[in-house]
Amino acid sequence: MKDSNGEQKRLMLVDDDPNLVLLVRDYLEFRGYDVITAENGRVALEILEQELPDLMICDIMMPEMDGYTLVKQIREDPRTGWIPVLFLSAKGQSQDKVKGLNTGADVYIVKPFEPEELVAQVESSLRQASRLTQRPNPNVDNGPKLRVRRNVELTPTELRVVQLVAQGLANRDIARIMKVSQRTIESHVSNMLGKTGLHNRTELARWALESKKA
Repeated sequence: MKDSNGEQKRLMLVDDDPNLVLLVRDYLEFRGYDVITAENGRVALEILEQELPDLMICDIMMPEMDGYTLVKQIREDPRTGWIPVLFLSAKGQSQDKVKGLNTGADVYIVKPFEPEELVAQVESSLRQASRLTQRPNPNVDNGPKLRVRRNVELTPTELRVVQLVAQGLANRDIARIMKVSQRTIESHVSNMLGKTGLHNRTELARWALESKKA
């Protein structure tokens, strides 16, 4: 599956059941997605240090680090907090779903599930994430006033990066334009979040537009 820029969407599948991983990966790859896998939360975090997927599909009950702990850490990190997460779990009680969603997952799917349902939820979550990262209209009230630290000074490179972020471009697109690695762009975004005190790329884009930096 490709986005509006023709980029193939990359998904991360985190599950310790090799049979389910094989089934889901094959199905998603058949539908056009690029799929990377991890057998538990610890391995997933190691992969996230190197690359960021467009969406994560995650089991809950896993050895070494379960899905709850993984999602909690993802949501606390500005680099990864924006990533949509779908929980897959055999735990189907209402309280399980509530706990999963309260932990930070965007969607909760109970095993066994229909592959078509999973694909529909993936596509829906990707569309929603895309809407959140689109360039906001500065003439429209975009929510609560941003609280930004005083006297924020950006380097020329950071200024260029935030201008491209405000245009709604993904990190990998910005990396290609600036002829550097995606990891370098992620580092610049993380540094700017630290300087400004903002929480995610969407707020960073709003700030760039409202402060006339974009």
